[in-house]
Amino acid sequence: MSGPYLIRGSVALPEAELIWRFSRSSGPGGQHVNTSDSQVELRFDLAKTEALPEVWKQRALTRLAGRRRLVGDGVVVVRASEHRSQWRNREAAAVRMAALLAEVTGPPPKARRATKIPRGINERRLREKKRRAETKRGRSGRDW
Repeated sequence: MSGPYLIRGSVALPEAELIWRFSRSSGPGGQHVNTSDSQVELRFDLAKTEALPEVWKQRALTRLAGRRRLVGDGVVVVRASEHRSQWRNREAAAVRMAALLAEVTGPPPKARRATKIPRGINERRLREKKRRAETKRGRSGRDW
């Protein structure tokens, strides 16, 4: 592979803990594409890894709980089959796995603070509504 895939900061995807599986890709292709194992399935045991801090693991497991990417007891699965080359699919799967882990291990978003709509904006909206209503009322043919 082309090097360490950084998740966040100096924490990288541990290559020793990655489980690769190859199978035949489906879909259109040339003469040789249906006989070569070009689809890549990358598995990473998130629950048992020692490469990530415990806080990140728990955060990731709770965020991935509702997704189909989490199978079994904390194993994350990513598939790649968009390229004809197995090597490029391996690269794509590893990059996708690192991006997914970076997304789910990040800190929770800041809570939105509710704000009031300023009075001037509300008054301007009501004035515009009244003006528009007058315009429409003036279009009716009652004066004929």
